Amino acid sequence: MVLSVSVVLLLAIIVVMLVRKQGLKTIHAIVCGLLGFYLASSSMAPTIDELSNNLANVIEDIKF
Repeated sequence: MVLSVSVVLLLAIIVVMLVRKQGLKTIHAIVCGLLGFYLASSSMAPTIDELSNNLANVIEDIKF
């Protein structure tokens, strides 16, 4: 759950920055959000969840 909240917060911050600085139109951000909701309820949701967890594990294992 902590990972999900962190990723959602990070993505929300990125979207806000893109809307303000890069000219991303608000309607495009809304469409992307709706796509996320539809993907979450699709049969691809477990695969996407597994991919994001694996990516988080890879990033966690990086030693600086």
